[in-house]
Amino acid sequence: MPRIRRSQAEQKLADASGPEFLEALARGLRVVEAFGRDRRWLTLSDVARLVDLPRASVRRILATLVTLGYAEVDDRLFRLTPRVLALAGAYLSSNAVSDIVQPALERLSDEIGEACSAAVLDGMEVVMIAHASPNRMLPVSAQVGFRLPALSSSLGRVLLAALPDKQVDSLLARAKPPKLTAATVTDKADLRRAIMKVRTDGFSLVDQEAEPGFRSISVPLKRRDGRTIAALNVGVHTERVALDAMRKAFLPRLQALAEALSPQLI
Repeated sequence: MPRIRRSQAEQKLADASGPEFLEALARGLRVVEAFGRDRRWLTLSDVARLVDLPRASVRRILATLVTLGYAEVDDRLFRLTPRVLALAGAYLSSNAVSDIVQPALERLSDEIGEACSAAVLDGMEVVMIAHASPNRMLPVSAQVGFRLPALSSSLGRVLLAALPDKQVDSLLARAKPPKLTAATVTDKADLRRAIMKVRTDGFSLVDQEAEPGFRSISVPLKRRDGRTIAALNVGVHTERVALDAMRKAFLPRLQALAEALSPQLI
């Protein structure tokens, strides 16, 4: 069988990793990542187009995922199964940060009556690793594993602010910030200033840039050595809490929580 041509991204990774790079695994993960909130059910052709791989290769990957129980097929439509959560569970169970932060967020959420989250940086996105919300919480799409664009979220700006200048500039150079709402900042110079401001202020307050009618405030969560390893956040609907109240009511609580958790993080 002729060798499948590597994509540019695969070739770059292979060149950087050398003979240890396993293409079959990389392609299998690409297929898993093709599914998402708006792509729950996909045909073989859909997946092949999304991951830019030959149908024959994608067919074998999907068949393997079905055999292992990570996917299921109904007629010609494929979707992931809950077993995929075991992969995320492996990360969460091996990550002491999630174990430490989750109960603390639950206590804070109960006390203030609003949703609280913790997230880490993954490229140009943030990924929720802990989340808590009161029983009466209005539907806000934030949960463990949920992703947000780093540039237009308070969680992301806190995490980006912790990076060296060169890394921030490199990320901004490659970024193509989408206009998610009327308030979303997309100018790269403005975004850099917003990120640098976080370093000075020690927090980020973002108003309706990632989602209309939703604002959030975030602070860094640091280890004992001062390295930022996550960001803590309170998110609210705009009609519930004013901007000034975010600073006065929630910022001190977040900062106190981050300070209390820091000695527990090695």
